Amino acid sequence: MEPPAPPTALTWGIVLSVGLVAFESMGVATVLPEIAGRLGGLNAYGWGLSALMLANLIGTVAAGSAADRHGPARPLALGLAVFAVGCAVAGAALGWPVFLAGRFLQGLGVGAVMALAYTAIALAYPRRLRARMFALVSGAWTVPSLVGPTIAAVVSDRISWRGVFVLLLPLIAVAAVLALPQLRRLKAAEGTGDDRDGDATGTSTAATATATSNRTRASAANRARAATGAGTGTDTGTGTGTEVDRWWSTPVARSILLAAGTGILLAGLQLRQAALLVTLVAVGGATAVVALRRVTPAGTLAARPGVPAGVALRFLLCGAYFGSEAFLPLGLVRLRGLSASEAGLGLSAGAITWVLGAAWQGRADSRWSGRSRAVPIAAGFAVLLTGVVVMALGVLVDAVPAWTAVVGWAVAGAGMGVAFNAATTDAMEQAPADRQGEASGAMQLAQTLAVAVVSGLGGAAVSLSAAHGGSVSTALTATFALTAALAAAGALTARRIRPAAG
Repeated sequence: MEPPAPPTALTWGIVLSVGLVAFESMGVATVLPEIAGRLGGLNAYGWGLSALMLANLIGTVAAGSAADRHGPARPLALGLAVFAVGCAVAGAALGWPVFLAGRFLQGLGVGAVMALAYTAIALAYPRRLRARMFALVSGAWTVPSLVGPTIAAVVSDRISWRGVFVLLLPLIAVAAVLALPQLRRLKAAEGTGDDRDGDATGTSTAATATATSNRTRASAANRARAATGAGTGTDTGTGTGTEVDRWWSTPVARSILLAAGTGILLAGLQLRQAALLVTLVAVGGATAVVALRRVTPAGTLAARPGVPAGVALRFLLCGAYFGSEAFLPLGLVRLRGLSASEAGLGLSAGAITWVLGAAWQGRADSRWSGRSRAVPIAAGFAVLLTGVVVMALGVLVDAVPAWTAVVGWAVAGAGMGVAFNAATTDAMEQAPADRQGEASGAMQLAQTLAVAVVSGLGGAAVSLSAAHGGSVSTALTATFALTAALAAAGALTARRIRPAAG
């Protein structure tokens, strides 16, 4: 029996929670160069995003597991509380290490909120209303993506960068007051394992559909899948039996292992002592690879045709796009002398064209139904590559007008929208009905990991360049060369999205 329509307060609580996460994501990215400069964190700039994304991995999986056991109210309350504490710590930080601790706490909360938003929709809303809710959640992510950079820049310029974090605190409290009371009642009424399993299937289907429409839908919906799909036995093929009962093989343990291994690798890259650098990189890399093999479909690392290739393409896409986006404000502010408000226009331009590119691909997708979308995927990667190159020229070459970087990023956003939707749709179309959550969760995990890794590598380039008397320009040249290479690799890998016919 379907649940009755929930109170309006729950709807606004969910929408506000997602909107706050979206604002935090885009707003902080805009003012991060100023924060790093004031707190002495330029040499560890990449950690401003990597800390958030690595914690996001853990928070997403932990919240999903907790929701399966206790319902969504308790983990959402904890997630919002941790998010608020993270904002307070980051906003009050007097040094870069404390700021990074705040970002890590924010990441735990962000992962929980995004996973539980879709869990709550599945449990609290009848099927006839879920599509509307997914659209509202998408809008809750889209609007802050467009206006968040400008608002954050104005707050930073007129008041202080700390205001970007403090501004969120009362709104987080409002979101909790709106959402939690109804979810607590829902736990008692709908908290059986059978109900959750049935609704999770509905969520997977809806999340799959929304992932094909635009950036925000895929980004938000797939986080829910990561909470329930990551580490579900892809190494054994069953996900059942005694192995799941062992703490070291649980999804949460594997997410911690993956985040820890990646963090050790990135930390090692910033060391000057060669022996210690090699040791940490080797240990961290091996740990991350072992964990990654256990939380992604078999064949992902080799881009095996089918769903594994879809997961690999998600990594390449997000590494190229978000890895470039993470350092675009830094380049515009530090190298071209733009204000945070002006730099924020670049991020907004990419968000707008992503939506437009995704909408175009969605309308044209019917011609590819049931067959390989390698052509639009490769074309999207090619446009993304072009945009990254144009953007890099606008950032790095003084003879090129700075506004060229904004134009380039708009081009990159359009390519990202096309390739992201086409690759996600094709991969999910091939996933068996009973493994939709696993496939979607693996792609979201690849996205989060790509952002953390490429941001960390870019940060390491900044640190190493400074240590050897280089400049920010040198570091960003290396970073944009890496992201361009990822886009080129994606264009070449696109043909593997489906097994060869016959």
